Amino acid sequence: MHRAHKLALAAALALGACATAHAAAPTAGAPRAEVIHWWTSGGESAAVKTIADAYRAAGGAWVDTAVAGNEQARAVAVNRIVGGNPPAAAQFNASMQFLDIVEQGMLNNVDDIAARERWDSTLPAPIRDVIKVKGHYYAVPLNVHMPTWIWYSKAAFAKAGIAREPASMDELFAALDKLKAAGLIPLAHGGQSWQENIVFMAVLANVGGKDLYLSVFRERDPRAIASEPFKQVLVAFKRLKSYVDPGSPGRNWNDASALLVNNKAGVQIMGDWVKGEFNAARLTAGKEYGCITGFGPKAPFLIQGDAFIFPKSASADTLKAQKLLASVMTAPATLAAFNRVKGSLPVRTDVDASTLDACTQAAMTVMKDRTRHVGNGEVYLTPDQNGALVDVLTAYWNTAMPVEKAQKNIAAALKR
Repeated sequence: MHRAHKLALAAALALGACATAHAAAPTAGAPRAEVIHWWTSGGESAAVKTIADAYRAAGGAWVDTAVAGNEQARAVAVNRIVGGNPPAAAQFNASMQFLDIVEQGMLNNVDDIAARERWDSTLPAPIRDVIKVKGHYYAVPLNVHMPTWIWYSKAAFAKAGIAREPASMDELFAALDKLKAAGLIPLAHGGQSWQENIVFMAVLANVGGKDLYLSVFRERDPRAIASEPFKQVLVAFKRLKSYVDPGSPGRNWNDASALLVNNKAGVQIMGDWVKGEFNAARLTAGKEYGCITGFGPKAPFLIQGDAFIFPKSASADTLKAQKLLASVMTAPATLAAFNRVKGSLPVRTDVDASTLDACTQAAMTVMKDRTRHVGNGEVYLTPDQNGALVDVLTAYWNTAMPVEKAQKNIAAALKR
């Protein structure tokens, strides 16, 4: 069964259980844009509000359809599109997630905006290469997410006697041991499969390095997956499991972040959307918490992002709303306000960085070195391949699966 239709079958329940739509009283004649997204945590809600406010200020009527969970939100969007009742716009990651509906001719391209914003030369390649399909752009990217940040509570580090932030994986393990000895939760982790995938990518990037990372994700090379260096990546990944607390299984990522906010845990490995939660708690980067993009000056810098697609519609009013919304989303002022609240990096390099936090500014400096750019795993994998990989990783994390068995299962998952 085609993946778009698989998602559609699952969407009806998700729509009924998870979606809520809200719209302020629209101005007569205002272009009405219903927008499906999954930004439902406190920090995320504050971030999407900056876009909604900008759209309203530009004369539009924003209809907010928030769906808890990214997979559920995408399923709802696909169901609506396939069923002939599309929203004006829907959130996807900048990845292969929406390739099926592009190939089925269900999306409008945004080539006019891409040409105006010079995306061919200004966008990071891992984002450009997935939103541009057969010469046409099909999504508007809002940001650059780096999913494998290492966050730490400065108060927890001080309590555990950790004098400086870790500069290698060995030093991270040493810090985790000290946090455990101090009676703190060493690693705040939500035991959900996608979160385990993030931890895996962080270890692969920092232990394996760029070449091995690309050999596994981009090339899907069975020799690399069977190699001793990749085996050591998996060993280090599984070792991290020994530092999570019994409450980890099923925990949401933002609840894991709250453990750092409340200084109950020392470290979290998660994307830069965590900063939205830190911002909501009025914490300051470099003061109450620290951040590490990677170990060493050559550590791969993983890139993904949030993007919005614009489904085809027979309504001239919807097309008008889509044009206005796309213009608002790409405006420098909108991007600066959104990314400041969201904690992500602006996808445009000409956005004023002076108002952004210290972690974001440090990441923007790192991102200038394009030799360090690699895509998030989903950039290189089909949804089916990524799903199969995540299933193997979470089974390995949660069971006594031998590392050699995990290597074989990963190789099989990436052959799909």
